[in-house]
Amino acid sequence: MHLNPYGKDAVNLAADLANRRPASPEELADRCRAAGLVLERPVTSRDLARLAVALEAWEKVVDASDDERERAELLNEMLSEATAHPRLTDHAGSGWHLHYRDADQPLGSLLFALISVGTALHLVGRGMHRLRRCAIADCALIFADTSPTGRQRYCSPACTNRDAVRRHRARAKR
Repeated sequence: MHLNPYGKDAVNLAADLANRRPASPEELADRCRAAGLVLERPVTSRDLARLAVALEAWEKVVDASDDERERAELLNEMLSEATAHPRLTDHAGSGWHLHYRDADQPLGSLLFALISVGTALHLVGRGMHRLRRCAIADCALIFADTSPTGRQRYCSPACTNRDAVRRHRARAKR
């Protein structure tokens, strides 16, 4: 039984796709398969175009990090455009779970729904502040804060270390 196929995996996939946009349908297919998605039809350039629309809308949600109401409104717009009534499915024999989209959608539309619902569940389940860009000034990467404390500020350990070194050097100059 799947409890939440739209949880942190979906929002992490969104961040990965936004941070490094796929250049071809083949790359999109490979990255989706690597993330555990079951692809039921060939991936096309139309899927890339639909994903681009989804990611543009999603980045507005990410960048509205200082205003919870604006973030909620933007995400609600995505949800209204991309999702359908929940339905039970056992596609590909993977076990019964909920989908928040119509059956037989092309990958671009599937990803739009997955990103929208996954982000909504992530934010309401973990906190509206748990989606942002890296705190390093010259790093614009997006990440979902899945830390136990909810205080993650950096996209990676490398950026965490870079900022610690910068702060140390600034203190040493005093």
